Amino acid sequence: MTVTMEKPEPRAAGPLAPRNLWAAAATSYLTIVLVVLVVALPLIWMILASFKAPSELITTSPSLLPDSLAPTNYVEAARRAPFGRFLLNSVIVTAIGAGIKVILAIMTAYALVYVRFPFKNLIFAGILATLMVPPQVSVLPNFILISGLGGANTYWGIILPGLGTGFGTFLLRQQLLAIPKSLTEAAEIDGAGHWRRLWSIVVPVSAPTIATVALVSIVFEWNEYLWPLVITSDPMMMTLPVGLNALRNSESSALGYPLLMAGSVAIIVPVLIVFVALQRYIIAGLTQGAVKD
Repeated sequence: MTVTMEKPEPRAAGPLAPRNLWAAAATSYLTIVLVVLVVALPLIWMILASFKAPSELITTSPSLLPDSLAPTNYVEAARRAPFGRFLLNSVIVTAIGAGIKVILAIMTAYALVYVRFPFKNLIFAGILATLMVPPQVSVLPNFILISGLGGANTYWGIILPGLGTGFGTFLLRQQLLAIPKSLTEAAEIDGAGHWRRLWSIVVPVSAPTIATVALVSIVFEWNEYLWPLVITSDPMMMTLPVGLNALRNSESSALGYPLLMAGSVAIIVPVLIVFVALQRYIIAGLTQGAVKD
C-alpha cells in the first residue's frame, strides 16, 4: 500500500513581496514622479532664470544653475515698474474680492438648501448655467456699466464684476445637502433662527469645503488678468499680472527675459505658498458630501 503525499499549492505572493513592490513602484510611484517633474521643472527653471544675466539665457550652451544668486533682476524689475504698488493692489483686490465671494457663496448655498422660496430650483439652474458661459462674453457689458458708474481705475471697479461664483455656490450646496437634517432641526427647536444656524452649525461643519472655495477664489482673483487689464489704465491701480504685461511691453528684446522671469516669480510664489498651506483642504473639501450613508 503506497501513500501519495499531495504537494502543497504554492503560496500566493503577498502585497509586500519584492515582485509586487517593484510592480507598484513601476506603475504608481514612477508615474507620480514623472508628473511632479513635468509640473515642477518649469517652475524651478523660472526661479533659477530670474537670477541669471541675459548672456546666461541667450547662449548656445545653457546651464541650469546661475553664476550668481544676487537679486539683480528683482531690483531692476522693481526700478522699471512699481512692483510694490502692483503687489499692494493684488493683495487688496484678492483679499476683498475672495472674502466677499466666499461669504456670498455660503449665504446663497444656505438659502438654496434651507430656505423655502418660489422658483428655487430654477434659480439654481441659472447659477449652474453661468459655469457654461465664458467670462470673456461679459467683458464688454461690464466695462460699459462699470466705466459709466465711474469705476474705472478703482478698486471696487476691479472687484465688483467677479463677486458671483457659480462653482463655489454649487460646491457648498452639495456639501450642505449632506449635512444631517437632525442638526439644523434640533437648533430650530431650540429657537435658533437662520442666521444662528448658518454661522453656529452649518459653517463649522462645512469648514473643509469653505476652505476649498476660498482657495479657489484666492487663486482666481490673484491670477485674473483680462478684466483688470480692461478696466485700469493708471499704472498705480494695476495688479501684478497686468503690471507684468506692462513690463514685458517695455522690454521688447530678448535681453529682458531675466526681468520677466523675476516678475513672474513675484506673481507665482505668494499664491503658491497659500496653495501649499491650504492644499490639504482641497481633497477633503471636494470629496466631503460625495458619499452619503
